[in-house]
Amino acid sequence: MFKATIDADTLKSSIEALSVLVDEARFKISPEGFTVRAVDPANVAMVSFELSSNAFDEFTADDCEIGMDLSKINDIFSVAGKEDKVIMELDEMSQKMSLHLGGLSYTLALLDPSTIRAEPRIPQLELPAEVVMNGKDLQRAVKAAEKISDHMLLGVEGDAFYMEAEGDTDRVRLDIPRDQLIDLKSGDARSLFSLDYLSDIVKPASKSNEVTVEIGKDFPVKVGFTIANGSGKIGYLLAPRIESD
Repeated sequence: MFKATIDADTLKSSIEALSVLVDEARFKISPEGFTVRAVDPANVAMVSFELSSNAFDEFTADDCEIGMDLSKINDIFSVAGKEDKVIMELDEMSQKMSLHLGGLSYTLALLDPSTIRAEPRIPQLELPAEVVMNGKDLQRAVKAAEKISDHMLLGVEGDAFYMEAEGDTDRVRLDIPRDQLIDLKSGDARSLFSLDYLSDIVKPASKSNEVTVEIGKDFPVKVGFTIANGSGKIGYLLAPRIESD
């Protein structure tokens, strides 16, 4: 069984953070909360999502797995007010989810989890450099880079984190010294990434005051932050573009 009540805005922002990479997902539900592990269709990026039962006003669940169409959920939450609560209840016999939201009642057919890509194995990477910064600063640099290129370098040089993009004729670089960051662990780090993916990832990250970015040399980047007032977390892993000599 599964029945829960949560702030609509909390659930909406959580689902939006997932849906920047995938349109549908397998949700593993347990008495402790929700978890999702998913990879995008091009196998370039992964997302790891956890929402603890503490994020909910009420939460009762047995172990189960459901498949959900995230675009459909986002459409429903587009009518939600900031103060609305969502009551969710699973009917396991019909494999449908009831949602009660601001006086509206929805009955959604769930997806068969076996038709959704299996949960990926997320590699355990020990990356040499770690930056903790405000999400808005990260988004600002990515938006600037989008004006002139389709890829972006992330790196650490001495006591500064830098983000750099270069087009055919133009170049932009943002250096953020240690004293303007929340934290910095220096290491040998310089990797190139697709701005299509970085742009999607920094949208939900921009809402967080504290985003952790872990990077290495031609290694994937890990971007992580908490959600639901600390009762959940999102982690992204994005593969690098290897620079040609």
